[in-house]
Order: sequence, then structure tokens, then C-alpha cells
Amino acid sequence: MSFENYVIPYEINERYKKKVAYFSMEFAIDQPLKIYSGGLGFLAGSHLRSAYELHQNLIGIGILWKEGYYDQARNIDQTLKVVWIEKIYNFLEDTGIKYQIDIHDHPVWVKVLYVNPRTFNSAPLFLLSTDLPENDYVSQTITHRLYDGNTATKIAQFILLGIGGAKLLDIMNYNPDLYHLNEAHSVSAAFYLMKKFGSVDEVKKRLVFTTHTPEEAGNEKHDIYLCEKMSYFCGMPLDEVRQITGMTDDLFNHSLAALRFAHLANGVSQLHGEVSRQMWYKYEGVCEIKAITNAQNKNFWADKQLYRAREEHNDDWFDDRKRHLKKRALDIVADQTGKLMDPNVLTIVWARRFAGYKRAELLTRDLTRFEALLNDKRYPVQVIWAGKPYPLDFPAINDFNHLVNLSKKYSNVAVCTGYEITLSKRLKQAADVWLNNPRVPREASGTSGMTAAMNGAVNLSTNDGWIREFINNGNNGFVVPSADYMNMTVEEQDNYDLNKIYEILENDILPLYYNDFDTWRQVVKNGMRDVEFTFDSNRMVEEYYDILYK
Repeated sequence: MSFENYVIPYEINERYKKKVAYFSMEFAIDQPLKIYSGGLGFLAGSHLRSAYELHQNLIGIGILWKEGYYDQARNIDQTLKVVWIEKIYNFLEDTGIKYQIDIHDHPVWVKVLYVNPRTFNSAPLFLLSTDLPENDYVSQTITHRLYDGNTATKIAQFILLGIGGAKLLDIMNYNPDLYHLNEAHSVSAAFYLMKKFGSVDEVKKRLVFTTHTPEEAGNEKHDIYLCEKMSYFCGMPLDEVRQITGMTDDLFNHSLAALRFAHLANGVSQLHGEVSRQMWYKYEGVCEIKAITNAQNKNFWADKQLYRAREEHNDDWFDDRKRHLKKRALDIVADQTGKLMDPNVLTIVWARRFAGYKRAELLTRDLTRFEALLNDKRYPVQVIWAGKPYPLDFPAINDFNHLVNLSKKYSNVAVCTGYEITLSKRLKQAADVWLNNPRVPREASGTSGMTAAMNGAVNLSTNDGWIREFINNGNNGFVVPSADYMNMTVEEQDNYDLNKIYEILENDILPLYYNDFDTWRQVVKNGMRDVEFTFDSNRMVEEYYDILYK
């Protein structure tokens, strides 16, 4: 097919006719396409799937990561091993498009691959790569590893996504009405658009921005002189860059620049919208920040038979299906770890990206209570962990390895590797209890609990992110009662949350599961019902058109 004067190859719903280009550093559309690390990618993947289902006039712009994020393997003692493996795909279409952009005042060739909507039932996705023989080796490595640890390489990746993506749209004569930046990685596009349209006002008309980070310190900042040296500003003199972005010191704040270039932005939960406004409104020139709560694609993630059994009020089928899902998932755990677990035993799963504030090992900090939980003969439990730390986040890797070593002592504790889309879905099907315990209010949204509920798991969570909009304690899940966290030390907050989680497990969840399973089943069903529409990404992408793209 021709990509000149590109048109989306299916009929567009009139309600969603505004033409949008959606820029994201990562997309988790399906297991074989390994160009994602965690929640940002899962969210972007569901966005493209729902945009396709609703026939929206939207395309994705991303990067083809030759070695992915990394492959999570094990050392000889089962601790974490980071492995980089070249990925080969036969389903990507070569667009035949090749062009150059400047990085570090040096022309770099870019080629473009295409994910056809029919391949994964997603909106069209264009992936940029610098892995061409025409480029020198350093330029080729720009698209080797997602979130490369080298600062200059990371800035080059940001230039490629933003400037390279915006230039691609011109080459294809796509001319979007809006450029949607999913996180600030691609805000270099604004400088390309400044050259194209000639004024900040013209750029603002066309730019919208989604922020995912609830802490100012967590937003990317880089040396402004290094950014200039690397051609981040598309040749714009630094004095002019400072004038139009309001950057006065030596650091270029990508998120702040995005909030000043965009005419509208959004946080990714109602709470995160509030937090973002408090965080950013102290700066001049920041656009309005609304809230659109993240969601996940139900058609892709939910177990259809489980929902059908619920709708037909067939409890025998419902229980049998959930047991089958658990058994199939626990076979994977056994294959990985040698731990043969029982599908009749209440299974607690903590699985997501390892990061300090998510507190993967919180449950183990009171070892006496943890061992009592594991050894309770009346109410047996089994616990599974999984997740990928950032390969240079050594405290998070240490947490992972701590859990691996701890798991060796107990027959009913396991730690899995390779946490990507397929294992994510299987572990949600294995879970009776989906444990989520980030420090409030550090989780912007969190989405894993949504897809867990879609597979018959009950959420047990601290009261953060999307949970505040979903949870009805004891009815569709369980939540740690909020405390005056702002006046607590980190240690006090951790101890409070840990104690409350154990109280809920010991006093509510375990007795309910083993002594009143009919009520437990109803809690599961209530969670499935309450997540089904409100936290399906079809609702989310409708809101993007109604709120952010309006």
C-alpha cells in the first residue's frame, strides 16, 4: 500500500472525525511486539485497541526497539539477570519511507515500519527505527533499547520520537488536527512545529498533553546545553528557547515545556488531576489540566467465559471457570519455579513494575506475621510475585532478589520472571486477591487492578489512583482506610498500611473466602460488574475526544 497521503484504512465514525496523532514512547498492544516496559505502554496499547473498536480517526507514533525493554532472566541462584536479545518480526510492514533528521548536528537516517490495524485489531501504528546500515553505529543504537541508561542516547530517543514523528506526518501528508503527547518524551515535536507554523499560538492550537507522573521530581529534566548541542530545539537559539518555554536555569524540564506548549492537558485519574494542578499551577504559562481516568481494553483483557457465567447466574460454571483459569496459570508458575500450587487455595498476587514507591516486599516486612499467614492451616494461602524493575534501578532489583531468596524458604511462595502481557493476564487469572500497595498519593492511576477484576480477582489496595473511583469496601474489593499521610513519616505510613493490610486479610478476606464462599463470589462478581464499563478503555478514548480533543 502507498503511505503518501495516508488515510486510515477503515471507515471513521463521524463522532470521532477529528484527526489525531498519538505519540508514545511505548505501546503494549500484544505479546509478540515487545516495545513496552510497563503501565504507560499497557495504557497506550489499550488506547489503540479501543480507538480501532470505535473507529476513531487516530494513529499511533512510536519507536521500534530492536532489543525491547530487556528480557528478564535468572542467574544461577535465580536472582535477576538482565538480557538483551534482538527481536525479529515478520508482521511489520516496511513503508518504504526513509528520511533524515538532525541529532547532535548530524544527519541520522530514519526508516518507518507499520503495524497494520488488522494485525492486532488496533489503530494504525507507525514505528521509527534508526537501525540502518546508512547510519554509524552510535546512531543505530538510538533505537536499540527502550529508556537507554545513557543520557545522550535517551535525549536522542526523545528527539527521534518528537521531531522524527512530526516530520513523518508531513512526509505522509497526514496533517493531524491534534498532536497528542502521551507523556513528555516527545515534546521536541513542539520545536519542529514552531518552525512549521511560525508561532507558539499556532503550535498551542494543535498540541495536547497527558501527564502520568504525580511528583515533580519524577518528571524528566536534562541539561539544557546538552539538549541544545544534540539538536533538541530544531536549530532554535537558546535565548529564544528560554523565552518561549520559560526555562531560566540550566535544566530543561520536558513536562513543564509540554504544559506550556499545549492548550490542554490531563492527569490520568481524578486524584491525579488534582495532584497535577497543585503541582504545576505554581508555574506561569501552564495550560489547564483536566482529568481522564486511565482504563484497559475489556475485549482484550477480560475472560469472556467468566463474564458469560456471571451474566447467566450459573455459579457452578463460574466457579469451575475460575478454577480452570487458576490451574492453567499456576502450571506456568510451577514450570518457572518448581512450586506446584493448589487452585483451591486462596492465591495472593502482587505483580507490576518494581519501583520503590510500589513497595513490592511490604507484606514481608513483618516476618512473624508473614510466616503466620503462610502457615495458617485453617485459612491456607499462597503468594506470587512478578514484575520487571528498570535495569538500572538497583534498589528495585534488590527488592526483587530479596523476594526470590525469601521464596526459597516456603513451598507456598513463588517469584516469576518475564512479566509481560501474557504472564500479566495469566497471573490476574491466578489471583483471588490482587494486592496493590503503593504509597499514597504516588500512584497516578495504576491499571493492573482493572484487568485483574476483569478476570475474577478481588482488589486489596491502598486508597490511591483509580481505586478511589472504583472501590466500595467489602462490596467489590477491599481498601486500606486513608490516614493523615501528609503528617506521617514514610516509616509511619508504611507501618500503618502494613498493619491494615494484615487486618483486612486476617479479619475479612480469609474468613470470607473459606467460611462464606457465596458472599466471596458475589464480591468477585461485583468487581467484574463495576470495572466492566467505567474502566474499559472504550470509555476512556470517548472521553479523550469529548474532553481533551474538543
